[in-house]
Amino acid sequence: MKWSFSNDLPIYAQLIEQIKTGVATGAFPRGERLPSVRDLAMEAGVNPNTMQRALAQLESEGLVYSQRTAGRFVTGDEERIGEMKRSLAHGHIRAFMAAMNSLSIDREEALALLEAEYRKETGEDEHSDM
Repeated sequence: MKWSFSNDLPIYAQLIEQIKTGVATGAFPRGERLPSVRDLAMEAGVNPNTMQRALAQLESEGLVYSQRTAGRFVTGDEERIGEMKRSLAHGHIRAFMAAMNSLSIDREEALALLEAEYRKETGEDEHSDM
């Protein structure tokens, strides 16, 4: 997994977001064992205590769980993962809407831009009647 950090949020919060994204995209598959705290921290280039804090938060949210001697695992709960995906999507939508508002782009134009970009990304013909 590729890790990247910015200066606008605490590192542990960015780790949480990136691990959630990893679960959503399958980089950390449902029901699979996560690498150790030390291995994840080394891979991400962060302090193990920071990674531990992020994983503890994810555990409290029910996205990962611990087995005493076997390590941490991604939840197998499809409903929980679905909720997490929707939450991530809402965050991206809020950021998109904030950007559109700052550009004084109204709802209709924002939706039209979004639809056009979606069609471009998916290869759909813009003039199809789907």
